[in-house]
Amino acid sequence: MTIKFYTNPNSRGRMVRWMLEEIGCAYETVVLDYERSSEGDPWGGAALQRPTDVNDERSTFFSEVNPIGKVPAIEHEGRIISESAAICAYLAEAFPEALLSPTSEERADYYRWMFFAAGPVEQAVTNFRAGFTPTTSQEFFLGYGSYERMVDQLEWAVSAKPYIAGDRFTAADVYVGSHVGWGLGLQTLPGRQAFVDYAQKLIARPAYISAVAKDNELLAALK
Repeated sequence: MTIKFYTNPNSRGRMVRWMLEEIGCAYETVVLDYERSSEGDPWGGAALQRPTDVNDERSTFFSEVNPIGKVPAIEHEGRIISESAAICAYLAEAFPEALLSPTSEERADYYRWMFFAAGPVEQAVTNFRAGFTPTTSQEFFLGYGSYERMVDQLEWAVSAKPYIAGDRFTAADVYVGSHVGWGLGLQTLPGRQAFVDYAQKLIARPAYISAVAKDNELLAALK
C-alpha cells in the first residue's frame, strides 16, 4: 500500500474515500476518533482534540501530518497532502490511469468549479448553517458575496454540462458532488432540481457506493 489515509467517517474524509475508490488504488485507512464529548459531521470542524499522551496515535498526526489536527489527510510515497480539494486534484494527477484529470478542453471548468466549491460554497454554506447572515456592507469583503448568489452560481455550474467540467466524470465531480450531496442532505442547499439531478447521477457510481459502505461500516464500529 502506497497511500495512508487519515480520516474519520463522520467528516469530509468521506469525499477523499470516494476519490480513493474511484482511482482504485490500495490504501491503508487510519481512523482518528473525535473526543467523546464532541460530535463531528461532514460540515463540522472535523478537528481533533490535541492529544495529551505523546504516544497517542493522534500525537503523530499533529506532529507529522497536519499540525492543525484536521482530517482528512493522506501520505503518499512520503508526501503529505491535506485539504480535500487538494487531495482530490493530487490523486487524479498521481494516478493518471484512472482518467480523472482534466483534458486541455476541460481544465478551465475543472479548476474553476473545484475551487469555487472549496472557497465560496464552503464559506457560504458554513455561515448559513451557523445562522450568520452578513449585512450588505459585510458582503463586500466576504469571498462569496451572498448565500443566494452562491446558490444561483452553483446551480448554473451543475446544469450547464452533463458533468461539472464537460461531458465526462472527473475528480472535480467528486469534490463538487460531495458538497451538493451534503448540502441537500443537511438542507444547507435548497432542493432545486438541478442539484437533485446532478447528485443522483453521481451516487449511482460503483466507487461512491463502495466508499459509503466502508465509511458506514466504520461509523457503526465507532459507535
